[in-house]
Amino acid sequence: MNMQERLDRINELYRKSKAEGLTTAEKEEQDKLRKEYVKIFRENLRGSLETIKIQNPDGSIIDVKERHDEKMRLKAEKELEEAKKNGN
Repeated sequence: MNMQERLDRINELYRKSKAEGLTTAEKEEQDKLRKEYVKIFRENLRGSLETIKIQNPDGSIIDVKERHDEKMRLKAEKELEEAKKNGN
């Protein structure tokens, strides 16, 4: 099932839920489709964001993915240090 078919089915189930309600099987299908849709959407968004490069006024270029990875590494190191201080 491609993205558009998945979205169409999600919308169809939503309309049916408002009009007459869903069976247990349909509710499970709706939940599964929504989770799949969100997962794919996030993966696509992340892929798009990882290719972005920002040019500063001084002409330097920042790779958004590299900057994000560096921030996450520093955050993890800080959390680890705080955990060690607190005896965890």
